Parts: sequence; C-alpha cells; structure tokens
Amino acid sequence: MDFVELEAIEGLRWSWNSWPVSRTESNDLIIPLSIMQTPLMKFNELPLLSYDPLICSRCGSVLNPYARVDYPSRIWICPFCYQKNSFPRSYAEIGENNIPAELFPTYSTVEYQLGHQGLMTPTRMNSNPVHNWGTSNGSGLAKSNSSSFSSSSLSSLDQRGLTERGMGIWPVFVFVVDGSSSEDELQALKNELLLIVAQLPENAMVGLIVFDSMVRVYDLGFTECSRVVVLHGERKPSSSQIIEFLGINPTRQQLGKPQNTQKHNFILPISECEFNITTAIEDIRHSPPPSSGHRPPRCTGAAILVAIALLEGSLVPTGSRIMVFTSGPATIGPGTIVSQDLNQSIRTHRDINTGNTVFYKKSSDFYKQISEKLSDLSMVLDLFACSLDQIGVTEIRPAVERSGGFVMLSESFESDQFKKCLRHIFSRDEDGFLNMCFDVTIEIITTKDVKVSGAIGPCVSTRKQNGSNIWKLGTITDKTCITFLFEITQEQKAQPGTAFFIQFITKYRHGNMGFRKRVTSAARRWVSGGAPEIAAGFDQETAAAVMARLAVRETERNFPREVVRWLDKELIRFAGKFGDYIPEDPGSFRLSANFSLYPQFMYHLRRSQFIDVFNSSPDETAFFQMMLNRESVIGSLIMIQPTLTRFSFDGPPGPVLLDIGSVSPDVILLFDSYFYVVIHYGSKIGQWMKMGYDKDPGHENFRRLLEAVEIEAAQLAAERIPVPKVVRCEQHSSQARFLLAKLNPSVTHKSSYVVDGAEVVLTDDVSLEVFIEHLQELAVQGRCCALRIMWIHVGFVKSENSMLIGEMYKCLCHASGQTEREPDRSFWSGGLEPLNLIGGPIQDSYGPIYAYFYYKSTRETKHVVRFHQSGFILQRGAVKHLRYSLVLLGEYQPYLGGI
Repeated sequence: MDFVELEAIEGLRWSWNSWPVSRTESNDLIIPLSIMQTPLMKFNELPLLSYDPLICSRCGSVLNPYARVDYPSRIWICPFCYQKNSFPRSYAEIGENNIPAELFPTYSTVEYQLGHQGLMTPTRMNSNPVHNWGTSNGSGLAKSNSSSFSSSSLSSLDQRGLTERGMGIWPVFVFVVDGSSSEDELQALKNELLLIVAQLPENAMVGLIVFDSMVRVYDLGFTECSRVVVLHGERKPSSSQIIEFLGINPTRQQLGKPQNTQKHNFILPISECEFNITTAIEDIRHSPPPSSGHRPPRCTGAAILVAIALLEGSLVPTGSRIMVFTSGPATIGPGTIVSQDLNQSIRTHRDINTGNTVFYKKSSDFYKQISEKLSDLSMVLDLFACSLDQIGVTEIRPAVERSGGFVMLSESFESDQFKKCLRHIFSRDEDGFLNMCFDVTIEIITTKDVKVSGAIGPCVSTRKQNGSNIWKLGTITDKTCITFLFEITQEQKAQPGTAFFIQFITKYRHGNMGFRKRVTSAARRWVSGGAPEIAAGFDQETAAAVMARLAVRETERNFPREVVRWLDKELIRFAGKFGDYIPEDPGSFRLSANFSLYPQFMYHLRRSQFIDVFNSSPDETAFFQMMLNRESVIGSLIMIQPTLTRFSFDGPPGPVLLDIGSVSPDVILLFDSYFYVVIHYGSKIGQWMKMGYDKDPGHENFRRLLEAVEIEAAQLAAERIPVPKVVRCEQHSSQARFLLAKLNPSVTHKSSYVVDGAEVVLTDDVSLEVFIEHLQELAVQGRCCALRIMWIHVGFVKSENSMLIGEMYKCLCHASGQTEREPDRSFWSGGLEPLNLIGGPIQDSYGPIYAYFYYKSTRETKHVVRFHQSGFILQRGAVKHLRYSLVLLGEYQPYLGGI
C-alpha cells in the first residue's frame, strides 16, 4: 500500500488504515488512531465549484461520492447518519450519466466558492469553472443556474458593499516595530517594510506602531504633519480604554447589512495612506541607548494590546494580522520576560523546571489571555525575532500558535532568512491575490462508531455538537498540517468488513476575501482485532510523526527524562505486540517491513532537539516544537531523522546511512535537518579547495561536484519556510558539530576496535545497534516494572535491615497473591533470584530507605499498582521498635540502551 499516493489523492495520512471494531482492540495498538491532514494541500486536479454545497439536514455532512443516490426520486442518502435528503431544483437533470463533480468517485476532495467572490475585485470571476457535468448534449446540469447567480446576485452584493460603506472587507496588517533595535538592524527592517508596503494591494489596510519604553501609534490620516499618539508602556489598559484614548468611535453594524471594515485614521487602505506610512516608516529612529549594565526598555506586551485594540476599533470581522518585529526581550510592562538589569540573566530550561523564575508565570498567563482574545476575534499574531539573545518566544508561544501565526528566529534583520520569509508571506497567487487565507474553521463529521478525541496543531477547539467537532484557525497555508486523534465509541460495535466514513469540511476566506469551502471525504474498513489488514495498513512514518507530537505535548507537563521513559515504555509495548519472536529469546526477534523502521524513528526522536533540550535555549525549543506541530509527515520525519546525501567521484549522488561511518575524507555530505542544511567537506576535499583546484580548468569534474552540492542545498533552502540556515564546514572543524551531533555514534572513543583513519564520535550516547539490542531483550520478556518503596522509620540499627526487607517481602507477596518463600542473602543484597519478587539494594543509614522490587506483570500485581497509585498505605506495623509504612511512590521503567 503506497501511503504517499493516497495522500496525493486525499490530503490525509493515517497511522492505521484499517481500524479495529472495539475500543479495547484499538487501545492495544499502542499507536493511537490518528489522521494527519493538510487542509489546503495542493492537488493536481481540484474541482472548484461555483455553487453552494448540498448539506445533510441531520448531521451537516456535505454530499460526497460515498452517498447513495436514488436518481429517479432525486434523493441522496447520507452515509454518516442515513438521512434521506432531496436534491434542489438546480439538480433536476441529474442522472447516472449526468452527475455533479462532488459525486465523481475520483474526486474525494472538492472546493466550493460560497456566496460571492469577495469585495476586493468584484469583476474578477472564475470564467471557466473546473466542475463539468458532462451530458450527451454537452450542456452542464447547473451551469445556467450558477452563471445567473454570479452575474446578478454577486454583482449586486459587490456593488452594495462598495457603495454603501465606501469600502469592503479587506485584509488588515498592523506592523509593530521594536524601536530599541540597533541602528543597523532598524534600517534593514525599515527597508524590508517599505518593500512590502510598495507591493501590497491598493485596498489592503495598514497600521503602524513603534514601541520602546512607550507605545507610539501613527495617525496615517493626518496630512499636515507626522502625528503620533503616545501611550505609557508600563500600564495594562483594556481595549475600551485604548479605543477611547485614541479617539476611535466604532459604530455598530446595522442588522441585515454586510459587515465591513470601519475606517479610522490609524488603519487606512494603502491607496489613501501610502505616502504617510512610507514617510512614517522612514522616520522611525533608534531609541537612545540604555545606561551601562542595563537592557533597552521594551514594552512588547503593551504594544500588542494596543494593536488588538486598533483592530477592535476598526470592527474588523476577519483577515487581520498583527506582525511584531523585535530584537530583544520585553523588559517593562505587561508580558515582561526579564528585568532591565543585566546582572539578572534571562531564564533557562533549568530555571523554568525548578520554578526559579521571576516573570515566567505571570508573562505566560498574560499571553494565554491574549491568545483567547485573538482566537475569538479571528486575529493572527506573527512574531519575527531577530536577535542573538532570547526574546521570550516560550512565553509568547500560546498567542502565536493558537492564532495560527508565523514565528521566525534569526540572528539579524539583515539575514536572508528574514527577508525571504517576510517576502514569502506577502507573495501572490497566479490570479494576483495575496497568497493568504483567513478565518479558517475545520469541521469533522464521522460515523457514529467513531469519536474525535482531540487535535494537535495551530488550532483551537470551538464547540462540539451532534457528533461533529469544529476547530478554528486564524490563518492557514497549503503546507499547514494538523493531527486529529480518534477513538472507537462503546455504544454499538461495528461489523468487520463494513466501511466507516470521515469527512473534513474546511471553510476559509480566500486571498480575494471571498469564502470557500473545501470538503474531503474518506472511507476505510473495520477489521477484527487480529486481522492481517491491521499490520498491512500501518503507516510507520505517520506513526512516528504522531508520536513526536504527543511527546512534545508531554514535555509541557513532564521533564525530558520522563518523556524519554514514556517513549521507551510505549516502544517496548509496541515491539512486544507486533514483533515475531520466541519468548525469552532475543535473537529470534523480528519485525515485518511495515514496522521495521519505527524503532529507528523513535531512537532519533529520543535524541532530537524536541526532547533533548541540552544546548538549546527555551526559545529555540519552543520554536522547534511549534514548527513540528504544523509540519507535514515528510517534514516531520526530516526533523526527527535528518537526511544525508553523499557526493563523490565514485558515482551519482545518493542517500547514505545517518551514521558516523558515512564520513570520509574524499566525499562531500549534504545534511538536511529541516532547520539546518550542512555541506560537510571531507578533509581531502577541503585541502583541494584551499589549493584552488575548483578554479583550475584541468579539474572540471571537481568544480562540477562542488556545484552539484550547492545547487541541491539551494533547492532545499528555497522550498522551505522558514528558510533553513546553510552551514558550510570541513571535516574536524568546529562547525562540523551540526552534523556529528545527529549521526549514529556506531564508533566512539570507547569502542574497542577502531579502523585507522575512521571518524570517531566523542559521546556517551548509545548507538542504534545497542538500542535495538536492548529493545529486543525487553520485548521478548514479560512486561517488567518496579515499585519504589519508602520506609519511614525511627531509630534502628544496621543489623535489623534484613528483617525490614523480609517484612517488606512478606507484605508484597501477600498483596500480590504470590507464594511466599524465605529470601536468602542474595535477595536483599540485590542479586537476581529465581523468585517472582526480587529485592534491590537498600541504604544502610539513618533516614528513609529506598528499595526496588522488580516483578513480572500479572493481573494481581497490576491491581496492586492501581491500588497504590491512589496513595493508599498498604500496611502499617512494628518490628522491634520500628514504625514503618509501605507506600508506592511511583512506577519505574528502565531506559532503553541503559541511558
């Protein structure tokens, strides 16, 4: 089964392409039932229908190829709720040989143009709609209906919207600029903003805010001179107070009239303020430098509050973006990240984990409140952070991610990364509209046996009713991918072999500000729990991407080591479930082709920057995790397990193992980790370059080899947003660490046998081979876990330790239902014993004693674990003046590979 081809048809990747019929069987799969959807994925053939969809009167699903149609009676039966629905009069000529595009079996995805095309360019219509209901006489079934609607209703709507208000619904951009940036940085930023403003459509609306210790709002409608309203940066006013202070008087829209953007002097169309905003951007000046030993004053949070209030005062119904450009952390006002005193360093991962932060909790709560307002008002917050220091992405993350905004980390506004990203956002499509989408909602409709349990991505859940689920996004691109999690309901057990259906309805505002609705319908089969179709339908690439997103979600409430332990536990269960092996024989362990790569993905995920935060700042970790949560399966896999391509004289370029053994003096390696593209020159290649062989006409092949690598690297950087950083390094140089840190350390400084001249990695990490060996050993054994027991005691002597262990052993044997045996010396000394219950070493000192008891998992011991996780004290007693309590403190799982 080619899952990539299925994705090209549906825009969906399923972790399991065949689902078991019961919840118990689905839980046994370990990997959750999930679908990764790219809502606006580009298709080779996508019918664009210029009429409204037919909707089921009961469940709200849209007519699709899986609906049963009674052509003589002109009735279609919904495959989700089995409701009978009548076709309208516009479908009078429907028949078996004359069907609409939404019923074509090859069109699992169709897109509708709703209502009118938008008020930006009322004359721009789709003169050649994609849908074609072919008939014998060549006439379309609903062509006359749709064209008459376009010519009469649409034009009247457009003209009414333009003449009554003088303006329609247009995209709005509020630029929030950090005035505390250095002079060179500020000049580079101003140049890019001027370029963007010059390329914006004439009816796009803009506003400008500059902040340092104050918030300055530019009056773009005042023509006499440059007029700026200044607000204090340390205060936290409400939106109504800001609107009142700015003198904005929003008027309510009259009932029955279309909602339009209300104009005031702080937000105006480009056609009315191009000269003023250009002059205002050019006049932005660098704030005075701070005193020695202090950071520049920045009130980023207050500036964002003012930008939101401006948009609220404009009564903007949709299509608004707040774009923040900053080069440092907020030091004053709401959302402060760090104090101005340079003696106080900005928070680290350790500070956040230990709670040793002054502003983190308060600023995080502030931006969470902002995220709720942004989501309610369909506004988007974009963050462009160009600085060598942290700026507070970790705290601002909820506001950016929940609104669907874009975040970019770079070192400077002068970098190509920043310029390419900003220009890409304001690019236009083939029709000349901004390549943006606003006010997006995704509704999922399922059959009654399937329930949507959640979503992971840049979206917010809105409501649930009638079995449907709706998520909201402020904006979306054709590469945005969202993971939806599902579960099987207990109400009615489905029959194996029957089909179930899932429909994704994505409604969004196109770049021309007209509404569109894209409908994707998919079907799969129910199977019994042990059916071979389950294994055949497992997509290990999608499973790895889903588990990576779940692991990122776990990092929000657990320490990285606990997340790694959770991943190991799930992988051991997965290998034990789907591996073929003889019990207690690791050498017999095998995984079929559909599962063989999954452990390798988990190995690299454990070492990735999403889990292992060593050598990464909190801002970098937040940025990496945000990008993972919105990237497609292919992009996610590159982040988890980077690609490595070899260029040499021995043959054409080709992929090689992500292993230290692939490094060689006479080859060039192209390493792609999504965020970095590394061109690694072998030591010999580097020497030839220094000697100028690439410029010698007699070494044409060498020059072509170097050019081939550069061309491939440029293609990787051009196709990706945000643009990856390109690193060029030689073997044994300091920059080679970008490559060596991600390679499998099959040969380290501890290896007993190393070939002369071979590359060696200085690390304590286990190799992939050792990792797989440990996985095989644990998978073929019974499920083992351990109880950590604390004994609280008063005044005992060392000679009584053996009695304590013995009494503990009796308690556990009695509770777990195991046969009690007299433990010998090896029992309490930590040696392995042929008993089911094995005691670990204890601490011979005064104070609490910690001991580990390993046991094979049985039904009784599982009950004990659940029993004690509630905090219940198992037994209390006295042994020779000792008071002790047996309490379960936690469940222990060993690391794979001994880490």
